[in-house]
Amino acid sequence: MKENNRCLYDSSFSSFIQKDKDAIFGALCDNYHGDALTTSREAWMREIEILQTVIAPWEESDGRIIFEYDIPRLGKRIDVVLLLQGIVFCLEFKVGETRVLENDIDQVLDYALDLKNFHKFSEDRLIVPILIATKYKNASTIVQPSVYDDRVVNPLVTGENGLQAIINEVLILFPNETPVNPSWTISPYAPTPTIIEAARTLYESHSVEDITRHEADKVSTDATIAYILDVIQKSKERGEKSICFVTGVPGAGKTLVGLDVAVKQTFQGSDTPVEDEGAVYLSGNGPLVAVLTEALARDNYEKCKARGEKKKKTDTKREVGKFIQIIHRYRDNMLAKIKNPVENGVLEIDPEKAVKLQAAGYGEVEHVAIFDEAQRSWTHKRLADYLKRGGTYGNKLKVPNFPMSEASFLIWSLDQREDWATIICLVGGGQEIHTGEAGITEWIKSLNETFTHWKVYISPQLVEPEYAEGMVNELLKDNKNVTYAENLHLGVSLRSFRAEKLSAFVHALLEMDEQAPLIYEEIKEKYPIVLTRDMEKAKTWLHEKVRGTERTGVLITKEAARYKPLGIHVLPAGDDNAVHWFLEDKIDTRSSNYLEDAATEIQVQGLELDYTCLLWDADMRYKNGRWCFYKFNGKTEWKEVIGDTENKQEQLKYMLNAYRVLLTRARMGMVICIPEGNANKTLSGFPEDSTRLPEYYDGTYNYLKGLGLEEI
Repeated sequence: MKENNRCLYDSSFSSFIQKDKDAIFGALCDNYHGDALTTSREAWMREIEILQTVIAPWEESDGRIIFEYDIPRLGKRIDVVLLLQGIVFCLEFKVGETRVLENDIDQVLDYALDLKNFHKFSEDRLIVPILIATKYKNASTIVQPSVYDDRVVNPLVTGENGLQAIINEVLILFPNETPVNPSWTISPYAPTPTIIEAARTLYESHSVEDITRHEADKVSTDATIAYILDVIQKSKERGEKSICFVTGVPGAGKTLVGLDVAVKQTFQGSDTPVEDEGAVYLSGNGPLVAVLTEALARDNYEKCKARGEKKKKTDTKREVGKFIQIIHRYRDNMLAKIKNPVENGVLEIDPEKAVKLQAAGYGEVEHVAIFDEAQRSWTHKRLADYLKRGGTYGNKLKVPNFPMSEASFLIWSLDQREDWATIICLVGGGQEIHTGEAGITEWIKSLNETFTHWKVYISPQLVEPEYAEGMVNELLKDNKNVTYAENLHLGVSLRSFRAEKLSAFVHALLEMDEQAPLIYEEIKEKYPIVLTRDMEKAKTWLHEKVRGTERTGVLITKEAARYKPLGIHVLPAGDDNAVHWFLEDKIDTRSSNYLEDAATEIQVQGLELDYTCLLWDADMRYKNGRWCFYKFNGKTEWKEVIGDTENKQEQLKYMLNAYRVLLTRARMGMVICIPEGNANKTLSGFPEDSTRLPEYYDGTYNYLKGLGLEEI
């Protein structure tokens, strides 16, 4: 057997067959980190016994057998991989089972798809997923390639007695495969995890090493994380205050970078947090925080249960809440310590409300705070109005005459530390989707005018028009503390592993750039974007695309209004609804996969699905070479929004950006459904439904079709 940390056992067929089964079992136990569960030990022993018999006909071949092969992106291991006559067999055993469950078939298919998409030496191989419920009396009789033409065979199921016959049948049907790369077990593995998968792995291992795309070209998450950690270390050594601005294209991994820095800084390679060195990841995105927290809590609860540990899910949620928080709660914690009411426009800590710590001063906050979507921090007016009335419902602390924007207050909060502090601002370009968001300008003004002792590290991309209206250079020209660093820009989308140019295409589509058709030509083979006027066709397309536990869902803007005639409902507000939509499996009607409840840009920003349907309503229409924007009055008609005031201009920007967010949520492909509207007339000759006239939709449909999008 070779030493290999990618698996627990790797051997030639002949060596495996001739070796004593107890010796193989011992090797598995020795190579397992920690104590293997009794159920795992029993399963291993039975699998060894079965396979020594099953593969005996091929003892003299150059086949290899691999036990417990690591799939880092999924945080799991494949029970057994057989490499035989150029074919990769993925075997998932359910020892003692008499029946086959859909979840188990999905599991083995997920393994096969993961190898196909992310494992370099498997991308051109025939991959055969087989589920073995050992006591199952039947077996698959038809071996057929998937309809997707990607050389992944449809999952096969069998009991232990039928396994040899199925392997033999596959070898007969596919006789001329070229040999597998001899270094298959240590193949480059370049996964692009969803943010939920990434967070799970981070939380369990306190490391992101296995889940970022180390082998991918031009991906800079590692360099960005290293640069930020270096800034943190220097700030600590020099007793300085520093702030980093990280930019990135949609889906480039800004949130992943933020979570990774939070975990690395908090744990610093150990199993327990390093005291008074911690970092906190903060987001104003309620659904994102709720979904991540619930996903981590569920995962940790299941792992603890499997290990026989007694741990409540609420305990894990509390642990997660220490390093992933809603920004408003963090803000409220600091507000509780200030002198209230505020006098003379100056914020001060009230010594009677806060304990002064020896080194930290009145900070009582983490040394490092990571603000996701920092451009969405509130303006002074919005925050002051909110605090004056005591929150949305008037039931929170009332702070009249509040003197700062949210950005200024967050810097002020960390500035209360007397030793050192670092802020990391993760900045998305062109994704503001709420009024009252200040953009990045407010952060820079605060650093220029109030917090002039802070060191500023900035991505050169921050000078582009999509950030701070292109005013960053002008704003920072007299600030002597600025360092520009290329490592603070993430230029490649990780969300869509099939189409790194997706964000460029979406930008060109929305800006009506003549390059859009050319960019689409480059991505369409790997990343399908199709058009339809029929919601049922869109649903069928999605159902035919997803395999295993891949996720799909319908997306819609919050300004959309006339979707009920299409049998679509909008997912109600509330973080719990988003949690169910993103996390429940396909047998739960609350799941996104049911394609009944459509999520809005507010609910999906920062998260992603594998395939999406964007239902494009009449709120944004292509007419006469430009976008026109409309709001429904809730009753009878759409009213056009004309950008004749600054406030209206902001509204138009947010409405456009809502579509930018929704068009960049899918990792593998999307269908855009633009309804036909209702052309019917009443007996009197009037429109049957004047809120859904065909002309509201036709211009948009013709524009997108003109870009080359195929209609289904």
